[in-house]
Amino acid sequence: MSTSRLLAPLGLTLLTACAQHGFEPVTLDADSECPVYLEKGQVLNLTLPSNPSTGYRWRVEAAATPVLVSLGPEVYSAPDQEDVVGNEGLSTWRYQADQPGKAALKLVYQQPWATQVAPVQTFDCTVVVR
Repeated sequence: MSTSRLLAPLGLTLLTACAQHGFEPVTLDADSECPVYLEKGQVLNLTLPSNPSTGYRWRVEAAATPVLVSLGPEVYSAPDQEDVVGNEGLSTWRYQADQPGKAALKLVYQQPWATQVAPVQTFDCTVVVR
């Protein structure tokens, strides 16, 4: 078998790999600087402190649509301590940059049954997808 016949599939594989977007995920937290800039296809991980044992939950008020699409529901992770009741954990949301544009990603931290009461925390960040 000739060398050129062996290199052709390898070259095609390399071209295919280069054509795919391999952007690193962007991680946001309560202290991140905004606006955040993403490329189409890039993943955004948002992590905020949370303590559901107090009755407070993060509620997505503006999901930065249509520039972002959700990759699933909120995921809560508790601390790795034995005495976790009353301890703060982390809530994480995953999004993917879907189309170019600019939109707001806004979450409020409040008790679900007390929506008329002002939130105790707000996360508000402009997302720009190029």
